[in-house]
Formats: sequence, structure tokens, C-alpha cells
Amino acid sequence: QVQLVESGGGSVQSGGSLRLSCEISGTTYPSYCIGWFRQAPGKEREGIASIDSVRYTSYADSVRGRFTISHHSSENTVFLQMNDLKPEDTAMYYCAATYRGGTNWPTRRAVDFDYWGQGTQVTVSS
Repeated sequence: QVQLVESGGGSVQSGGSLRLSCEISGTTYPSYCIGWFRQAPGKEREGIASIDSVRYTSYADSVRGRFTISHHSSENTVFLQMNDLKPEDTAMYYCAATYRGGTNWPTRRAVDFDYWGQGTQVTVSS
């Protein structure tokens, strides 16, 4: 059973940084895509970053240049380093995983992912 557990959320001021972690267990599939998503109240879930098993990455325009996704395979953990945070980054952040394979990897479409964590809250104050 694949499980994902996020951590690292919190409250910061505008311009601050946070690093989110997504610890993955229950899988040894060599081919994967891991994504970070966020959802603010009243808004749709947004795929903001993803990384696949050959370390290709994809970012949403809203976070490109400020956020960095990385995968430490020895720890089976995916990180999201978030710098220069803005109030509009306030949301619940989720990590997700898929092992189906696909020509559109790394994908940021929620429908492509099968396993989801419970989320961690990020709040940025101005």
C-alpha cells in the first residue's frame, strides 16, 4: 500500500521560505512521477510542480523561479523548497504519486495521480 505523508507547512511572512517534505512508503516501483499540488479555499486544486524518475521537472508559471522540487531517492522523500513566498501562496499543499507511466511525464494533472497525502497547510502573511 503506497502511502504519502507531507510535513513542513507553517506560517511565514511574505518573502519567507519553507521546505515541504513528502515521505513515500510502500513502493519499490522504479518508474514514478511525484507531484505537488495546492488548493486554496474556494479555488480549484492546482498542480504546481512535479518530478519523474529521470529527474525531469515541471513547474506552474505561478511558482517557477521561486519553488524547487527534488527527490532524495535514498530517503524516498520528495521536497518542495519554497522561496520568496507570497500571500497568494497560502493554501493546503498535497503531494501525489503515480506509477502508471506516461508520455506526458512529468505531469501536473491531478487526474494522472493515484496516491495522495493528507496535506500540509501553508499560510503566508503580508
